[in-house]
Amino acid sequence: MSYVDEVYAKVVAKNPAEPEFHQAVKEFLDTVRPVIEKHEEEYRKVALLERLTEPERQIRFRVPWVDDNGQVQVNTGYRVQFNSAIGPYKGGLRFHPSVYFGIIKFLGFEQIFKNSLTGLPIGGGKGGSDFDPKGKSDREVMAFCQSFMTELYRHIGKDTDVPAGDIGVGGREIGFLYGQYKRITGLYEGVLTGKGLTYGGSLARTEATGYGLMYFTQELLKINGIDVAGKTAVVSGAGNVAIYAIQKAEELGMKVLTCSDSTGWVYDPDGIDVAALKEIKEVNRARLTEYKKYRPNSEYHEGRGVWTIKADFAFPCATQNELNLDDAKTLVANGVKAVCEGANMPTTLDATNYLKENGVIFGPAKAANAGGVATSALEMSQNSERLSWTFEEVDAKLKQIMINIVHNIDAAAKEYGKAGDYAAGANIAGFKKVADAMMAQGIV
Repeated sequence: MSYVDEVYAKVVAKNPAEPEFHQAVKEFLDTVRPVIEKHEEEYRKVALLERLTEPERQIRFRVPWVDDNGQVQVNTGYRVQFNSAIGPYKGGLRFHPSVYFGIIKFLGFEQIFKNSLTGLPIGGGKGGSDFDPKGKSDREVMAFCQSFMTELYRHIGKDTDVPAGDIGVGGREIGFLYGQYKRITGLYEGVLTGKGLTYGGSLARTEATGYGLMYFTQELLKINGIDVAGKTAVVSGAGNVAIYAIQKAEELGMKVLTCSDSTGWVYDPDGIDVAALKEIKEVNRARLTEYKKYRPNSEYHEGRGVWTIKADFAFPCATQNELNLDDAKTLVANGVKAVCEGANMPTTLDATNYLKENGVIFGPAKAANAGGVATSALEMSQNSERLSWTFEEVDAKLKQIMINIVHNIDAAAKEYGKAGDYAAGANIAGFKKVADAMMAQGIV
């Protein structure tokens, strides 16, 4: 049995009932196999892959809080500090009922290589809770966040572990978390990113993941001889990533035909109205059923169906494993030219393989959606300097980071005989930097 297969078998045996984590590790190891085989004896001797797939630290804790009826509720909090070889742990907090160690480990493992690709000195981590902020009052969310931080604070710090937001954790939650951290520690430091602009946040952070996705896509298609202007696109999701991906796509000359939320999806033949979408989702926190009031010519459908609409490009921006094999077959049949991932691991492995086998240009999440964490790292830099950069400065740095990522993953794929396989290129480029740093730092 090869070293790669041995390590994967160990991961499955040591982490039972965590399919998301298994999937992330398998996809990664399969694509970096050529690099590992080239250095197999060296890596095996120092158990590099075993150390890479075992988090440096896994933290699980109780989060008790009191709801508006005076009833005590109890949730579980998590923080997985996966790898600090190239910098302090960096990765978001997710508040969602589906959260458990398997999801957090999958996200944290992916984060190692995504962060490596940015070229910035940040390691990989992830955290969260099975708490659901939906339907909770601001006071309940504050009570939960304060209790959550009362435990988490002892494990994080500006040079140790710097969490950010993720699903269920936006500006409101980051504010409550930061206030409690400051209250407990007495420190005013850049320990969280995604902060409000009045207390150390960065301009362009809100837009960063969606904008970055489109800067990445534009450059990736450019090196493949395709101009994005005048093309059509389908987007899933209606959260932060989707909204700003749609906005930037339209600025670049694309017409975006769809968006979706957990209950249904919208098809707008005239192109999604970003102003309406922002009002529905960011201001009113409502469902997409409201969209038709703004655009009578649009269609609203229950359930899922974004990928049935014919378009040049597809951007899954909602959640993991949302684009399956049947969806991939539909996209290919409809002549899709490129699929670039805005969410974390939104395309199943069989769907990814089908798209690549059928000549679709595929931009993997760890490269395509790295704009968010890249801008978080730029926020850390501003906090360290006690400075605030302009929107244009941050946006220009973000764009250059995404362009660099495209060329780095393209070069890595070509170096190992996988030209055009950008998923392999992303994993190889991200892995090589982390592996070299781990080898240099000894057995730790």
